[in-house]
Amino acid sequence: MNLHGWIVYNGSLKGNKFLDFAEWIQEAALKQGSSTTIYKNNELLVSLQTNNIKILSDNSPSLPDYVVFADKDIYLAKQLELLGIPVFNRSSAIEVSDDKIATFQQLSQYNIPLPATIVAPKVFMKDNTHLEDVHIIAKELGFPLIIKEAFGSFGEQVYLIHDEDELHKKVLELQGKPYLYQAFISSSFGKDLRLHVVGDQVVAAMKRQSLNDFRANVSAGGTTQTYTPSVQEEELAIAATKAIGADFAGVDLLIGEDEYPIVCEINSNAHIRSMFDCTGINVADHMVQYVLEVIKDGRIRNSHD
Repeated sequence: MNLHGWIVYNGSLKGNKFLDFAEWIQEAALKQGSSTTIYKNNELLVSLQTNNIKILSDNSPSLPDYVVFADKDIYLAKQLELLGIPVFNRSSAIEVSDDKIATFQQLSQYNIPLPATIVAPKVFMKDNTHLEDVHIIAKELGFPLIIKEAFGSFGEQVYLIHDEDELHKKVLELQGKPYLYQAFISSSFGKDLRLHVVGDQVVAAMKRQSLNDFRANVSAGGTTQTYTPSVQEEELAIAATKAIGADFAGVDLLIGEDEYPIVCEINSNAHIRSMFDCTGINVADHMVQYVLEVIKDGRIRNSHD
C-alpha cells in the first residue's frame, strides 16, 4: 500500500530551516516507500461553510493519507483532522506545546518534575500591572529567577532576572503578554539535555552547553555533544511527551541537584538537523517509520487530552 502524505511547514517565516525540516521528512518518507507533497501553510486555506468544511488550494489536491505537521498553524491542523486525516502531531498537542503556560499546567497533572512556576496574571492594558504582586513572586522563588513568555522559540523570550529592580522593569515591559515566572535551576546554568522522543522510545539525545549564556540552545550559541540518557531521563522524556498528547517531540531537560532531571520545555516541532550533526542519527527516519506503522496498523494513538 503506497501511502501519500502531506508535509506542512510555515511559509511566512524567514530562513531555510523550516523547509529544510520538511525536506528531511520527505526524504525519509521516500526511503520508506511513501510519496509526499510539501506545502506551505498559506497554500492550504481553511474554508468553513454551513455543513461544509474543506481545504482551498490552487491545484485542488486530493486529500492525503496522513499529514506531518511541521508548523504551529493550529487552525489548519484542526481542519485537516476534521476532514478525517491523521495529523502528526495532532493539533491539541501542538497547541499545548506552543504555549509554555499550558505546557506546565498539563505536565503538573502527571507527577512530572518541573521548576517551581508562577503564572503572571493576565493584563489587558498597559499601566495596569499591580507591582506589589512581584513581592510575592520574589519571596516565593528567590533570585535569580526566570521569566518566560508563553510564546517563543529557540531560547528567545526567556530572561534571567537578578533582583527586584530587574523584575519590575521586565514586568512593565511585558504588560499585555502572557508569561510565567520560574525558579532558576542553578545546577543547570548554561547546560541542558535534548532528548528526541518518537512513540514510546527516545531515539536520539544530546547534551547542549553554553559557556557564556544561561541558555544552552544551539541558536543562542550553545555547543552539542552526544549523550546517553539514563533510564530515568528517558522515562521522564517519554512521560512528558505523552502528557501533552504528542507522537514525537524534542524534550529539553534541566539538570537538577544530584543530576535529577527536570522538564524545561517540550517542542512538538523540534528541528532535527542539529541532532543529526551531533549524533549522526536521522530522527526523520524514526518519525516517518512511526507514522506509517500507525496508519497501516490502524492503531489508535493514546492521548491525555
